[in-house]
Amino acid sequence: MIFAPKAKTILDISPYVGGESKAAGVDRVIKLSSNENPFGPPASVVGAVQNAAKEAHLYPDGGCVDLRRALGDLNGIDPDQIICGAGSDEIIQFLCNAYCAPGDEIIYSAHGFLMYAIYARAAGAVPVSVPELNLKADPEAIAGAVTDKTKIVFLANPNNPTGALLLKDEIRSLREALPENVLLVLDAAYCEYVDDPNYSAGHELVGEFGNVVVTRTFSKIYALGGLRLGWGHCPPEIADILNRIRGPFNVSSVAQAAGLAAVEDQGFVEKSIVHNARMRAQVSETLVKLGLTVYPSAANFILVDFETPERAENCRLALKEQGILVRQVGAYGLPSCLRISLGLDNEMDLACGVIKSYLASS
Repeated sequence: MIFAPKAKTILDISPYVGGESKAAGVDRVIKLSSNENPFGPPASVVGAVQNAAKEAHLYPDGGCVDLRRALGDLNGIDPDQIICGAGSDEIIQFLCNAYCAPGDEIIYSAHGFLMYAIYARAAGAVPVSVPELNLKADPEAIAGAVTDKTKIVFLANPNNPTGALLLKDEIRSLREALPENVLLVLDAAYCEYVDDPNYSAGHELVGEFGNVVVTRTFSKIYALGGLRLGWGHCPPEIADILNRIRGPFNVSSVAQAAGLAAVEDQGFVEKSIVHNARMRAQVSETLVKLGLTVYPSAANFILVDFETPERAENCRLALKEQGILVRQVGAYGLPSCLRISLGLDNEMDLACGVIKSYLASS
C-alpha cells in the first residue's frame, strides 16, 4: 500500500539543502557556507553543556521557564510572550501550521529564506514570491500582493542570502499597509550584526499592533547552530496558540542550559559583533578591488556576484579544492552569486587569495 501525504503540495517540495560541510582530499576544511560564528561557543557555554549532559536522562523543562525569563530580561519582553523552539525555523513552522489552511497564501520576498515556502506547502498553503528591488525586499510590492487568501507575510530582516536591510520606518509602514488579519512575521536571525541606528528587530511592534511576531535564533551570533535553539516574541494570543501545538519537550535540556549561559555572556556577543563588522568591511573592499560586485550586507556574510553562473560555480569549485566551502545560491534565484560567510582573519585571507588566483587565471 502506498500512503499519500495529506496535501498534494508536499510532493512539490524540494527538500532544503544546507551549506556544504565536507571536502574530500583536504586536510583542513574552512566552512564559510552556513553563516556560523567562526569563534565557536565560548567556554562558559561549553561548560554549561557538559554539566547539563550529566542529567540527560531527565526530561527538560517543557516551558523553558528560566531561558524565557533570561531572554525577557535581556530584551525587555514579557517572558509569557516568548516561545522557544528547536531553531527559529521551528517557530516559523508552528506559525504556518497554526494559521494556514489548504489554499491560504503566505507571502515572502523573492530571495527570502527557502523554508518559508517549504513550511507553507507542508501546511497545504500557497507560497507567493514577491519581486525585490535591487535585491532588497519591496514593502510596497509586498503589500500589493496581498489577497483575501493571504494569512502570513514573512520578512527576513536582514535577509539571507542577500544581506539586505529594511529600516524600522520601512517595516512600520509595511505593517500599516497590511490588513489587520494578515500576520507579519519578522525573521531577525541576524539582527545582532546590524550597526545601523535606524534599524530595529521589530519587538516594539509586537505589542503595538498585536499582529506581529519576531523570531530570533541562537544559531548565528551565539554560535549554537548545532544545538538547535531559537525563540519567538508573540502577542499573548498567538503565544497561547503556538504553545498548544508545539511538542511538550521541543527544546532539550542541553540546549536550554547552553542558551542560558550564552545570554549571560554578552561580552562574547560584543566580541563577535566587532570582529564581524571589521571582516565585512575588509573582505568586501578586497573583493571589490578584484572587480567583483559585493552587495551591501548587514549580516555575517556577503553576497558576491561573479556575473555568470559558470564563473561563480568554477570559483566555488576552486575554493573547494583548497578546502574552503562557500554557498552556491542558485536555489534562491541567484545563480551567478556566491554567499560567503565571514570567518576568522586567516580564513578570509586564504579565501580572498584563492578568489584572486581564480580570477587571474579565468
